[in-house]
Amino acid sequence: MLSGRILTPDGWINGSIAFGQRIQAIREDSGADHALTILPGFIDLHVHGAAGADIMQGGDAGVTVARAHAKHGTTAMLGTTMTATDNSIRRALRGLGPIIAERPAGAARMLGVHLEGPFLSIHRLGAQPADAVVPGSMDLVRAYHALAPIRAMTLATEVADHLALIPQLNALGIRVQIGHSNGSYEDGVAALRAGAAGFTHLYNGMAGLNHYQPGIVGAALAHAEYAEIIPDLQHVAPGAIHAALRAIPRLYGVTDATSATGMPDGEYALGSQRVYKCVGCVRLATGSLAGSVLTMDQALRNFVGLGLDLADASHRLSLYPADYLGETTRGRLAPGAWADIVVLDKTLQPVAVFIEGEAIDLTTN
Repeated sequence: MLSGRILTPDGWINGSIAFGQRIQAIREDSGADHALTILPGFIDLHVHGAAGADIMQGGDAGVTVARAHAKHGTTAMLGTTMTATDNSIRRALRGLGPIIAERPAGAARMLGVHLEGPFLSIHRLGAQPADAVVPGSMDLVRAYHALAPIRAMTLATEVADHLALIPQLNALGIRVQIGHSNGSYEDGVAALRAGAAGFTHLYNGMAGLNHYQPGIVGAALAHAEYAEIIPDLQHVAPGAIHAALRAIPRLYGVTDATSATGMPDGEYALGSQRVYKCVGCVRLATGSLAGSVLTMDQALRNFVGLGLDLADASHRLSLYPADYLGETTRGRLAPGAWADIVVLDKTLQPVAVFIEGEAIDLTTN
């Protein structure tokens, strides 16, 4: 049982929370410890790596990544791939399949895969390699989906016949996100009408906002219910984050974390490419940003630092990503929900994390 200031679906209460693998009861208690804040565990829908491990390495890399992020309050996540050769993507998916099926001890629950590439625009690749981009194919998607369940997919919807793929992807239970796209505002609107559900790392890897040519960013700001954004304060300026917060009701934060997360400055892998961590960011040799070293607890502190109240910041890291995936028993503290819990001190630093009731050891590397 835990006691403190608890964020429930009905708002804040001072009280206690009893749980096993699932939450059993939440009770008000005016004498609860006000020094502790109890939030739903964070849900990160865009994670490439951490602790020196990259999802594209396959094997046990996903376990290392999921354990590293768990120590920062991430209780569920999507393992995110890179644009790569077919063999490399299959290797990554084979590595993810078993840990999606059964959560390893001490690790965040891997809810499935975010397939970021290879169905992108060569004009908006960011840190994605150009030589492995291919047109979208349902046969290929079905083959990948059979190796590990794809829950979200980044798609440049203006390319080739990609627009026609959206209803078929939805029928497989895949949430289509517009991203790494050079499309126009009209292309973005057409994709949303076809069933696209969100936008991948809003502002980054897409045609920007211009008052004559609103681009994909304009389509998102005008019409999106959901979009992901990287709140590391490097990928997107604070003013642009505020604009998105005002325009997109369920804007949610992701880390886009790489293998350099939690590691000293130096050279690391991002798929087939080498990236360099220096002064809190990750870049290609060209100087372009290449993912981040953000963790979800820092994302929470950054949102609060931008002026969001704590409940709103929490929703954007737990409730909204859960709802986006249709995960009704995660991202909220309520009886019957999974006991995915993060306990914070007054400085919003995690002092305890529980994943499906398991206490995570925050002291080991």
